[in-house]
This record gives sequence, C-alpha cells and structure tokens, in this order.
Amino acid sequence: MRLCCKLHPGAEVSERKIIHIDADSFYASVETREDPSLADKAIAVGGQAQRRGVIATCNYHAREFGIRSAMPSSRALQLCPSLIILKPRFELYREVSGQFHNIFRQYTDLIEPLSLDEAYLDVSDCQQCEGSATLIAQEIRARIKKELNLTVSAGVAPNKFLAKVGSDWDKPDGCFTIPPQQIAAFVKDLPVSRINGVGAVTAAKLEKMGVVTCGDLQQLPLETLVRRFGKYGKRLATVAHGEDDRPVQPHRIRKSISVENTYHTDITGQEEITAAFVPLLDELEKRFEKIELKYLPSKRYVKVKFDNFQQTTVEEVFATPNEPWRNEEAYRRLLLTAWRREERPVRLLGVGLRLSPKESESETENQLTLFEPAN
Repeated sequence: MRLCCKLHPGAEVSERKIIHIDADSFYASVETREDPSLADKAIAVGGQAQRRGVIATCNYHAREFGIRSAMPSSRALQLCPSLIILKPRFELYREVSGQFHNIFRQYTDLIEPLSLDEAYLDVSDCQQCEGSATLIAQEIRARIKKELNLTVSAGVAPNKFLAKVGSDWDKPDGCFTIPPQQIAAFVKDLPVSRINGVGAVTAAKLEKMGVVTCGDLQQLPLETLVRRFGKYGKRLATVAHGEDDRPVQPHRIRKSISVENTYHTDITGQEEITAAFVPLLDELEKRFEKIELKYLPSKRYVKVKFDNFQQTTVEEVFATPNEPWRNEEAYRRLLLTAWRREERPVRLLGVGLRLSPKESESETENQLTLFEPAN
C-alpha cells in the first residue's frame, strides 16, 4: 500500500525533497542484462558505422577508450576496434522504463520524466523510510537492482538543480545527498561546468570572464550576466547560489513533433532533395494523428544537415489559424531556402511542426529529442 500523500507542485520550496534518478548507461546496461556474455566487453548502442550511425550510449568499458554519446560510430570504432555496436531496441527500453516508474509510484505521484532513463521525484510528503529522502532514494535503488537487475544513481536535494548535480556526483551506482544546511558551502566550489546547460562553449566564455566555480559566478553582477548571456544569464546567477524554484511537473507540454532521416549516401541537387522530403511528411502525418486532439500546429519547419556537418533550420508561421499543416509546396519552399544557404550535398533532412496545446491540455508523453528518427 502506498503510504505517501500527494503534494501540490506549488508547495513551499523550502519544504521540497527532490530525488533525481539517472540509470547508469541505460541502453547498454539493459542489453548486458539480456545477454550477460557482454558484461566484460566494450559495447555501445547506436547506428552502424556503414550507415553513418551515431552512438546513443555505451557502457563504462567503452568509455575508457574515449567513446561517448553522439559520437559517430565510425569514430568510435577507430578508438576501439573491438567495440560491439548493438542496434537499439526501444520497445524493450520503454518497457524497462515503465518498470522503473512502477517502483517510483510506490513513493510519489509527483514524477517528472526527462527521458526513458531519467526522472525527478518529489517525495516531500512521503512517509516511507521515516520521511527521509535519502533513505527513500536508497530503497528505490536497491529495489531496481533486486527486481530489475539494473543500477541507477540518485541525487537528493531541496531542488531540481542540485538533485541533478547529485545524481552525477557518484556515478555509477551511487547516491549523493546535498542537505539544505550544506548548500552554500557545496556550490561555492562547484565547477560551473556542472550546471545543466553550460556546455563547452559557455564554460569557455565564463572562464574568459574569470569564472570557473559557482563561487566565482556569485561575484559577477546580474547585469553583466544578462548582458552577456541574455535570459540564461539570470538563471546562471540564481543556480550559482544553489537556488531553483522549479516544481516537479508530472505533465509536460509538447512543443514540437518532427521526423528526420540520415541518408546512407549524400543526396544532391534540387530534384533529389525535394523528392526525399515527401516520405518524411508521410511519417510526420502518422505521428501527428496520434496527438492532434490535444495540439494545434502553429509553425512548420525543416532541418538540413550538409555533408560538412553544418546544419540549418528554417520555419514559418501558418498564414491562417485553420490552414492545413500539410502543404507540400510550403515545405518545399522552406527546404530549398535552407539548402541554398550552402548548396552542398545533404546527409540529413528533417521536417516538423511547432505545437501549442488545445485548451491548455498537457501532453503527458515526454519528448525525448527534438527530432525523432524515421522508421
């Protein structure tokens, strides 16, 4: 029997107890569980090198060779010729993710999925484990290991920012807690590279400004950060102090839907390119039919990635609110506009729609990526 109550997402920030759960090399770990002979080998899940695939994830043996997510599979094989690249089995991963959530729901209804292998849990009002978020996180981890034969890492903190930092602090198979009274000391020495959204480019910009840690970031005036980084500068100033008032949101609004395809051989010329996007529209139409009762399309857009890996996106607002979204001539025009920016061979095409919810309804299915691969 579930012993916790539902806590409204608008509860006092100071009362929140947030757990961030992150599965360890999820796809690869599931594959190893299914085939234990892979346990001591370098494996990755992703596309094949000869099909211009990329690595979705890899196990820790593969990471020792410098292999990482989003790396071209051909490059991964150069780094580790013995690497075993497995084709993704998303139905299996979704099934396992559902099993994770079945366990989560024994503790709270406030669950915000970020992907199949990652979620926030608000356990502020849960009574299991004497109300200790750390003990709850440890119990969840133990159950996943015992019942599903997989490991997850957990971060426990008063807010989402610090909980996510915590889950990455002691990977793999770890649990790290940042209690309220230790936040100030913890963030002072926290590298800014640990802030979600601070990639290599932003980190380099901050370093040129003399900022390496959140303590350094605290010394910069808000005006300086906003002038340099826009709206994101305000968030940087806030999280530098370990503050984050975002609630855990069980329902997320979907902002776009899209389809893309990477071609085995570069496509060239207007005729080839304009012919190639029609099957993408067919697939987009199938996908949109599943959610059209909840969403209204507001923009159409295309994405083009050239053979030099440069990419560009072009979009347009519908001329009228009731305009049919599937207008092949409009998509063709956008596509050619994008292609003419480089006029090079094309390795990837994508088509999509920007969405707005009907009557403020929320789409409960989390969008995992901006572009979803075509079947």
